[in-house]
This record gives sequence, structure tokens and C-alpha cells, in this order.
Amino acid sequence: MSRHGLGRGVLRPDAAAGFLEVRQQAPDPALAALVDFYWNPRWDLRGRDPYEQKVLAHPNVHLVFEPAGPLVYGVQRGVFVRRLEGAGQVLGVKFRPGAFRPFAGGPVAGLADRAVPAAGILGDAVAEVGRRVLALDGLAEMAGHADRFLLGLLPALPLDPQVAEVAALVETITASPQLFRVDELARELDMPVRRLQRLFADYVGASPKWVLRRARLHEAAARADEGAGIDWAALAADLGYADQAHLTRDFTAAVGAPPGRYAGR
Repeated sequence: MSRHGLGRGVLRPDAAAGFLEVRQQAPDPALAALVDFYWNPRWDLRGRDPYEQKVLAHPNVHLVFEPAGPLVYGVQRGVFVRRLEGAGQVLGVKFRPGAFRPFAGGPVAGLADRAVPAAGILGDAVAEVGRRVLALDGLAEMAGHADRFLLGLLPALPLDPQVAEVAALVETITASPQLFRVDELARELDMPVRRLQRLFADYVGASPKWVLRRARLHEAAARADEGAGIDWAALAADLGYADQAHLTRDFTAAVGAPPGRYAGR
């Protein structure tokens, strides 16, 4: 979590902190290999204009219980934008990288940049779970309903040892934002580049190059949200960029503003 409690990847957290909170809850231990955590954004914009919250998403698939019905979100490779208005909440299930593949019954690449009705993947019962979840206020109770639903699906899931392998691969990347090139990553992992690319397409829904770049951009955005006065040339070097201009291009393409302007607001 960031110092604002909104989580890494949430852009301009200072602007949202006054009306948005995000609570987190660990899953049942039996789901820990598949589910990272439950997340519960709650907002209150009554009497205020709607707000568009932008997020640099992580390499995870999410199940989100929303008032209009539960949706499965694949990896969002661009900036994810959520329009908030009035008062409300959702409950999200953040699956570990690669861990939604058993639930999907096949490769998850087709979910990238999409949000699809969850019933088509997880069955019609997911809608009733969503209604029960969103009628509650206590996060532990909400998570309990999600736990029981997902635990009920486990017996039908295939045993897939590659889920743990892929999660570990992504963890290696996100813990080392200095990794820059796919071939460097493949050497560190002692794995052929093509196998790495196939695994990520099949299980993550985004390429290893994208995951490497996103890890660096998360770090750059987190630094930028600390305010002005950052040595961008030094940060570019720390993150493995050839020069500051390369960092600026990546950051601007992802966020929509150069890092210096973003940091200076």
C-alpha cells in the first residue's frame, strides 16, 4: 500500500484521498495460492462533481462485484479509468498473476484490456454472491462470501503447477524494477525467451516486456507522487533506462504527462 492507503498504481492519490478509501482483506488460507487479496474501494462524492480515477494496473486478473453485476477484468495494459460519482463501493478479487487461468479453463490472453460478465466464466451463482456482498458494510463478511464462492469452485479446477511458477516469475520482475530487457530476465531465470513469452501470454495475458515496463513505471509514478525535486536522470539510470529521455517517453505514453509535469501537478 502507498502512504495514502490507495495502493501502488493509483495515480494522483492526493486528489482522491479525501473521498476514496480502499480496504484490503486477505483470502481464506486455502485460496492464498490463487488470490492475492480482496480490495474494497469506497467513495463518497455526494455534492461534488464526478471524478475519473486513473490507475496503472498490475499484471493481474480481477473479479469485481459491481452494482450492475460482477465482471472479470483482464490485464489492463493502458491506463485504466474508472468514473466515480455519488457514493458507492465494489469488492474486487485480485488473483495472483497467472492464477485465473484454471478458473478461465484456458489461456487468459483474450481477456486483456477487456471486462466481461463473470457469469460466462464462473457460472450464474456469481451474480447472487455479488448482490449479497454489496449489501454488506463489513469487509470481513464481504470477503467471507467471496471466499465461500471461490472455495466451492476449487474441486473442479485442474491442478496446474505452472500457476505457482508464473506468480514467482512476476514477483521477480516487480521486486526488481531495474530489470529492463526480456533477454536479461530470461538469463536470470535460466529460461528460453520463447518459453517465457508463451507462459506470459497463456497465464498472465500480457507480455514479459509489458510487465517489466509496468514495474518500472509503478516505481516512477510512486516517486513522482512524492512531489517535485526528483533527479529524473538518476531515477532513469536506477530503473535501467538508457537515458532520461527514454523514461520520459515511457512515462508520458502511459500516464499522459511527462514525469516532471506530473510531479509538479
